[in-house]
Amino acid sequence: MEFLITVGAVVACVLLFSFAIFIHEFGHFLVAKWLGLRVDRFSIGFGPALWKKTVKGVEYRVSAIPFGGYVALPQLDPEGTKALEGGGKERRPVREATPLVRIAVAFAGPFGNIVLAVVLALVLAVAPGARFGERLAEIDVVLPGGPAEAAGMRPGDRVTAINGHAVRTWTEMMTEVQIAGLKEASFIVARGGTNVTLAVTARRDEASGACYILAASTNGVRTAAWMPERNPLRQLAWDAGQIVRVLKALVTPKEAKSAAQALGGPVMIAEGLYNQVRSNGWDALGFLRFLDVNLAILNLLPIPVLDGGLILFALLELLLRRKPPRKLTDGLSLAFMWFFLALMVTLVWRDVARSRRMHRAKSEHERQMSAWERANARTRNFRPAFDLGACAGTNASPPHAAAAGTSR
Repeated sequence: MEFLITVGAVVACVLLFSFAIFIHEFGHFLVAKWLGLRVDRFSIGFGPALWKKTVKGVEYRVSAIPFGGYVALPQLDPEGTKALEGGGKERRPVREATPLVRIAVAFAGPFGNIVLAVVLALVLAVAPGARFGERLAEIDVVLPGGPAEAAGMRPGDRVTAINGHAVRTWTEMMTEVQIAGLKEASFIVARGGTNVTLAVTARRDEASGACYILAASTNGVRTAAWMPERNPLRQLAWDAGQIVRVLKALVTPKEAKSAAQALGGPVMIAEGLYNQVRSNGWDALGFLRFLDVNLAILNLLPIPVLDGGLILFALLELLLRRKPPRKLTDGLSLAFMWFFLALMVTLVWRDVARSRRMHRAKSEHERQMSAWERANARTRNFRPAFDLGACAGTNASPPHAAAAGTSR
């Protein structure tokens, strides 16, 4: 039975992730066909085709590498199209697409993700089983020997800002902790009407790579981190704010290294979606909503080979009243394509290594907990010939209890 549940969860993850990619590419496809552009291929995934069929001159395919997809539009990005298709083969000449047409087709993909995110936010807002809420950045437990205790943090403190960035929820606080990394961070903490500034230097967990301060919140709601608001507009604004904050950190010199180390790649995204599918279907849809907002914003960045790069080149043509040099645009597109492919390989490699470390650490923790519970059960059940009351040891602490309290 467990095997069937696992297979079902994996299939659901693939379908959900593929649907987000399909919506993005379908946006490009729909507007391109509507505006009369030639479409050579519609692919979900990259690499060799697992399945393909040609209908009315368009090859539809499902490819082997599921982390993405593309629509082959030679009138928009001929060099990128050739690279995705293997390059080198002769192609029929195509008429030039105007800058406004290129802008419309490029924007249609991210717009498709935005539409899906809005639909999911609306569905979740009215779903009676969907759980919403947020844990405020209030400290209930400060574990001994940790960075929080060393800095002077105490139970009852409420964190209001880290390194000048305002925080309100536990998720926002942990985002700032990850961005700060192992550098000393300035925490502004409230006790009643008084604000105190504390210098906190986080530690890094060897298994997950995440930073922690050994403080916890035990009160408040227990919902997924990406489900703070039932109101769709506020929820979508929160989604966008999270990704914008991370992007800002990536281009800020003093934050870039720590932010990059905290990023999860395709494998971690897939694993996160899998865990949500197995635990709560509504949370999984919320994760998909959050992912769609991320895809929309990332694809609109003004970087060659992304949709935002195509829009940038088209806008430059409109402003300068002439096309940017073809060698420049083609060269930049190819260079960034290979850069992103190398980045993807690096992130997958890092994700797999990180996932293996986390699973080993989890297995070891569960083994130690099981051994502690068996030993504690034997102690509780033992009574001497002369019953003098509860045995010493019944209040023993489980191994690694402090580590278990470091998560959000």
